[in-house]
Amino acid sequence: MHKIIAAALNLRRSITFTLSLTMLSRLSRLTTLSASSLLLVILSACSTPQRSVRSSGGDLSSASYRQTAYPVATQASYTPTWDVEAIPRFASSNAPSIRAASYLLIDAHTGRHLASRNAETARAVASTQKLVTALVVLDAGNLDKRVTVQASDVKVEPTCLGLRPGESYTRRHLLYAFLIKSCNDVANVLARDNAGSISAFATKMNAKARSLGCSNSNFKNPHGLTVSGQYSTARDMARIAMAAYRNGIIRDAVRRPYYTFTKNNGGTVTLKSTNGLLGVMPECNGMKTGYTVASGRCLVSTANSRGRDVILVQLGTKTKYIWDDGRLLMNWGLQHAKGGSLTASR
Repeated sequence: MHKIIAAALNLRRSITFTLSLTMLSRLSRLTTLSASSLLLVILSACSTPQRSVRSSGGDLSSASYRQTAYPVATQASYTPTWDVEAIPRFASSNAPSIRAASYLLIDAHTGRHLASRNAETARAVASTQKLVTALVVLDAGNLDKRVTVQASDVKVEPTCLGLRPGESYTRRHLLYAFLIKSCNDVANVLARDNAGSISAFATKMNAKARSLGCSNSNFKNPHGLTVSGQYSTARDMARIAMAAYRNGIIRDAVRRPYYTFTKNNGGTVTLKSTNGLLGVMPECNGMKTGYTVASGRCLVSTANSRGRDVILVQLGTKTKYIWDDGRLLMNWGLQHAKGGSLTASR
């Protein structure tokens, strides 16, 4: 029997397939079989393709094998296909030059990096962070619930809708006014209604940002007015914009050049969008503006053409040409985006 095993081992060395641990275990239990039976077992094992499973460290020692299944990765807290490409896979040296201190242009379907400058630089992003506010409010749902304005809500400048304490509006009505006209008093109403206080709401904003993969952002209020320690980056804002772009309510609001807001007394006011690209660039279908002295001009904008969608984040522009820059770079991006189908938000 010892001679048979030795012959089998010599045969094993001449065959390119590696015996599985299962077959080796069977071999150790077959010492009582006849020589012909043992040889048949070896030949059968060699004719079956073997697959190996690597451990997380790439080790192929026996301890890293599993007989029943391959390792299953832990699901991330955000959908990986929504994420913005961390490292561009190609150079985009032929992209038009724009004036923003930081910017990032991506394919809205895949997050593929198209063009950028200083996309990882932390800076104030002004009212563009209202996209995070909107996502947190929408997570709570129940948009037809009425909210009563409190005196503390309206103590904010400069862009306000002119809400008065005691007035009552639905979350939906406030959300549309907030996204279209960027009203800071409305931001306070929605935040306090959602979390009880501005600080508690900021905690929810940061949790939402982290769930979307943002690793270099810190939000302290729902409207983006300047406060120490509040910042984000072009890349993180692009991640937030990707989530917002997949939300039907946000998409419907930010595409509108105008919105009619009905007050408690029955009077109406027509709100004009702060987005100067709407109606000027036919392909533009919305997103969010921002401006403070500290942040400069900021703009998150989106565009669609022939099944292709792009998202552009511009931060820290010091000139009035932010609209021209946005139109120029997004038109270029629409020629280079791949297109596809958008995955709906959760």
